[in-house]
Parts: sequence; structure tokens; C-alpha cells
Amino acid sequence: MTPTDLTTSAAETDQATFVLQKVQPALLGLMDGSVSTLAPLFATAGLTHSAHAAFFVGLAASVGAGISMGLAEALSDDGAVTGRGNPWMRGLITGGATTLGGMLHTLPFLIPDLGVALHAAYAVVVIELLLIAFIRYRYMKTPLASTIFQVIVGGGIVFGIGLWLGRIGAGG
Repeated sequence: MTPTDLTTSAAETDQATFVLQKVQPALLGLMDGSVSTLAPLFATAGLTHSAHAAFFVGLAASVGAGISMGLAEALSDDGAVTGRGNPWMRGLITGGATTLGGMLHTLPFLIPDLGVALHAAYAVVVIELLLIAFIRYRYMKTPLASTIFQVIVGGGIVFGIGLWLGRIGAGG
């Protein structure tokens, strides 16, 4: 093995460690926060016709999901066997990314006009899902077209369920 081979191997190992210990927990959290908060947020908007109510449901769902996912990741393993790194660091990364993922499309509901808030939130959801697809493509080496399809379809199903349940609950 030449010195160049050792350098390349060390760089590849460092990259793999970074992906396993930082990117993967962040991606897990971002995906969960972005998708799991869609249904309650948009169902609340449809049910109450109140941007204010939707914002607080989105806030509660985002923070609750962040705590839940952070603890789940931190308590899943100590990293010794899997090489996944410090469990509390992974938990902080996952929990923070989960909260962020839920809050990005919740923030538009600070706009008092529900119609404007909804349209802004729709745009944010599309951007979030495309960002998730790009991260999967960039770091997980997933083909871009298939990851966009998977993320958009999965997010779209949850988004549609939230809208549908909000309409049913509102009697529409």
C-alpha cells in the first residue's frame, strides 16, 4: 500500500464516519420533522381555519417530535458496537433536525391570513422535500431522480392525509 492509498483510505474513512455520525442522524431528524408534522399542522389549519391555532399545533408537534426523536436516537445504542458515535451527540443532532424540519413549514402560520400562510407553507414544504432529496443524493449516494420521487411521494401522501382529515373534521 502506498502513502497515497493510506491517505485516500483515511479520507474515505473520515467521510464515512461523518456521514454515519452526523449526516445520517440529521437526515433522519429532518425527514421525520418535515413529514410527521405535516398531517397535524394542515389538519388543524383546515379544521380551525386559524393560522394562530395551526402555528401552535405545528410548534407543539415539532418540539414534541424533536424531543422524542432525540431521545430515541440517543437511547438506541451507545455507538460502541455500531460505530455510530456518541449517542447524546446523535440525539442532539436528530432532535434538533427534527424540530427544525417541523418548524420550517410551521413558521408561515405566523402570518395571520390563513390563505397566505397556507400558500407560503406549501412552498416551504416543497423546498424542504427537495432539500431532503438533495442531502440523500449528495451524502447517501441515492440517485437524484429516485430520491426526489420517493421523498415527494412520501411527503405528498402525509400532506394529503392532513388536508383530507382537516376537511372531514371541518365538515367539508
